[in-house]
Amino acid sequence: MNAELVALAQSAGTTLVGLMATDAWERTRDGVVALWQRARPERADAVAAELSNTREDLAAYTDADTDTDTEGELAAEWQGRIRRLLTDQPQVAEELQRLLDELSPSTSPDAAASVTQHASATGQSRVYQAGRDLHITEP
Repeated sequence: MNAELVALAQSAGTTLVGLMATDAWERTRDGVVALWQRARPERADAVAAELSNTREDLAAYTDADTDTDTEGELAAEWQGRIRRLLTDQPQVAEELQRLLDELSPSTSPDAAASVTQHASATGQSRVYQAGRDLHITEP
C-alpha cells in the first residue's frame, strides 16, 4: 500500500477518535458514514454502529479514568478499517482528505482560538488566568 494512504489512514483514525468527545462528533460521524456509503454501501450501516460502539467505549473508559491506552487502541482499530477501505477503494482518498480538512480544529468554523498563558506567583500573591470569561468572588 502507498505510504501516503497509510499516513492518511493513520491521521483519519486518530482524528476520528479524537473528535468523538467533541461538539463536532455528529458532523464527523455523518461524514464518515457518507464516505462508506459511497465507497462500500453494504458496510455503511455496520460502520455507523461501530462508530457508536467506539464512542461508547471511549466514554466508558474516559469516565473510569483508569485506562490511558484506550484512545490509542480505538484509533488504531479505526486506522485499520480506514486503511482497508483505502486499499479496496483508493479513489476515496481524496474525499477522505477533504473530510479531514473540514473537521480539522484549525479550519473548523467552531474552532476556538489557541491561548497560551504563563504566570508565577510568589509570597502571598495570587494569579487568576482565563482563556475567556473569569468571575472572581472573594470575601
